[in-house]
Amino acid sequence: MIETLDGIFETVNYKKSTSLKLYDNIQYEDYPMHWHPALEIVMPVENGYILHFSNTTVELREQDICIICPGCIHGISAPKTGRRIIFQPNTTYLRYMKEVEMLISHLSPYAIITPEEYPAIHGKLVEYLEEIREEYLHGTSYSEVDIYSKFLKMLVLIGQNFTPPNIKEIDYGTISREDYASKFLEICDYINAHCTEDLKLDEVADKSGFSKFYFERLFKQFTGVSFYKYVNQKRIARAQELLVEPGNSVTDVALSCGFMSISSFIRMFKLQKGCTPTEFKNMYWSTEQKTMIR
Repeated sequence: MIETLDGIFETVNYKKSTSLKLYDNIQYEDYPMHWHPALEIVMPVENGYILHFSNTTVELREQDICIICPGCIHGISAPKTGRRIIFQPNTTYLRYMKEVEMLISHLSPYAIITPEEYPAIHGKLVEYLEEIREEYLHGTSYSEVDIYSKFLKMLVLIGQNFTPPNIKEIDYGTISREDYASKFLEICDYINAHCTEDLKLDEVADKSGFSKFYFERLFKQFTGVSFYKYVNQKRIARAQELLVEPGNSVTDVALSCGFMSISSFIRMFKLQKGCTPTEFKNMYWSTEQKTMIR
């Protein structure tokens, strides 16, 4: 299934003249830990499927849906028999829409949609995925447009109904659950927009209206990571975009993304991506040249 793997970086080979890749997969094959810039949706159709993440393993049943966000390192163990849909749409341009970017941040690093947890939307999501598979395999003119329209409908349903597991554990106090989610979505949006600046926990906490200590606890419950880890995740995501642009040196990218030293940038990049910025840059351009030669 992985057609182009360099280290742990997968280049998604999209269907010709599209930004889409879909596998109607029946292979009995395990896949090593890897990551890619594309979002990935996995749904077993016959038998289960096992996904490995950096700190946990997830067993998917038939019609459980896993959404793996861009940049998430994961591996796969397949049963001897089975079938599953693996859908990889390029979301780069969609993320210029504020709500799409926020939703992907909200789902990160991955999310599981089951019929028990989301009975109101699960059936419709399954239906959309099956329609996307049919359109991808048998569609003709405007197939890509049709698929993206269905994919966006999926994102709308998920965005309107998804609740991260951490939120369910929260003691809201005097704030309602809806206000809490809205408040921290705004905070995450602010961090995404200003992550390359020298963000301070105290200053962002002030903007939220919570005390520093209460904010720090609620933020980690909401995102699953600490404030500074979240900021660094967004900086590295921005660094990836800049590294693949011609003429940008690693030093330029590090300074543009808010890192005070090259060494701290390299260390953080390798921690999150499993390779150095230079290795990432070389892998990208090596793949681009191979694509151009074809």
